[in-house]
Amino acid sequence: MLLHGFLVALLLTLAQAITYRGADFSSLINVENKGIKYKDNGTSLPFETILKNRGCNLARIRVWTSNTYTEYSLSYALAIAKRAAAAGMDIYVDLHYSDTWADPGKQAIPSAWPKDLAGLNTQIYTYTRDVVLAFQNQGTPAKYIELGNEINGGMLWPVGRVSNNNYNNLSELLHSAAAGVRAASSSVKTMIHLANGWNYNAVNGFFSGVYLPGKLQPADVDVLSFSLYPFYGTGATPDALKSSLTNLVNKYNKEVMVVETNWPAVCSGVSLSANYPVSAAGQTSWFNNVKSIVQNLPNGRGTGVLYWEPGWIGNANLGSSCADALLVDSSGNTRSSIGIFAA
Repeated sequence: MLLHGFLVALLLTLAQAITYRGADFSSLINVENKGIKYKDNGTSLPFETILKNRGCNLARIRVWTSNTYTEYSLSYALAIAKRAAAAGMDIYVDLHYSDTWADPGKQAIPSAWPKDLAGLNTQIYTYTRDVVLAFQNQGTPAKYIELGNEINGGMLWPVGRVSNNNYNNLSELLHSAAAGVRAASSSVKTMIHLANGWNYNAVNGFFSGVYLPGKLQPADVDVLSFSLYPFYGTGATPDALKSSLTNLVNKYNKEVMVVETNWPAVCSGVSLSANYPVSAAGQTSWFNNVKSIVQNLPNGRGTGVLYWEPGWIGNANLGSSCADALLVDSSGNTRSSIGIFAA
């Protein structure tokens, strides 16, 4: 009887799907404005409907501080959120804290923001609070909010830049941002997002330095989130990711997600970090392996994996040197890899 109970529990554990199988499809309205339509098995449908029908249950939406609608402004992000929520997805807001792209190579202070630490602390608190409230007030409350995008080297440069392992200003700014979230909502989960989640020494070095007395505290951060791309170095292997994320869970006991990843369907002349085929089948294998790694992290702490920009026709390389990493072809027809979101 005991053995039977153990086997049942084991099978239930193995059968349990990872909580979130998501996508960042922030480009959608801009792509549609160029006349692009999407089709799944020959049927034209809104892209968010295709994604949800295929099992995608979390929409990651980037927000820039630009006031130009199509530059991922707050009003643009709210429009995407309405559609994603209507399709049945939960909402995840990705704050860049910049008028344009923010990543490990650039983290520019918004042009209209103060340029001193005290002013930025007030600004980031108010802005973050107001963004959370905006999503809440239109009936699409965020489940997660990311406090800066790939902030390995800090954010709001030069004030919040990490230099000579000095995290003081960044720690203060992140604490202010987290306080803004908490002022608006007791349920939204805060995220710190770093690139190269496979590199344990680098990401652990960040978390070892960023928590400081009177500034950012572990209680300010609910989720550790990471990018994993196969294009930018052969060290980004599934094995390295598994080791890194396992070590992070064991050390910090936080919820963990891989919030940006993709794999090419078309590519030549680029050294990739795993030996999957360059095809829709390879996309499926890569994503499913990452999903399995996150799902099987200790203590059930791995909760989600998200594909970055699966439908961005017109930008199919997605910033890489490969030709195409989309889950659709250039005419908007889904590839077989659209099935990666299945539970």
